[in-house]
Amino acid sequence: MPITLEPIGTAHTEAESIPRHWTVSDVEGTLKIDPMYTEGLADITPGQRIVVLFHFHKSPPFSNAFMKQTPPHRGQPMGVFSICSPNRPNPIGLSILEVLARNGNVLRVRGMDMIDGTPLLDIKPFVVNEDTLPSREGVDH
Repeated sequence: MPITLEPIGTAHTEAESIPRHWTVSDVEGTLKIDPMYTEGLADITPGQRIVVLFHFHKSPPFSNAFMKQTPPHRGQPMGVFSICSPNRPNPIGLSILEVLARNGNVLRVRGMDMIDGTPLLDIKPFVVNEDTLPSREGVDH
């Protein structure tokens, strides 16, 4: 059963170095959404957090060699589904970003862990009880 996804836009940043995970990133950039989806951004406001799903478009094809990987911050081999590596059976990434501004079909965001040109697959609201919102420092990644 083939699954086909079409990008809704592209991530852009001028940062030369991208952190390995959104929880340790202060990198700012933009999410340029296809103009046909502009109306869908209507209720996104500065200060809000959004969940962004994206395609690891520069990752090599997945093989059994990637089934266990050693993240540099872990120092031991771990199963692919226990880590946030871009080398995955389905190269889909997830980041929770802070919205800084919205101008039409462009969102200015902070917390990027995507390289310039990354295809965006979807945006969803980040919904939590504000009393239980985790700090970025305490997130295990």
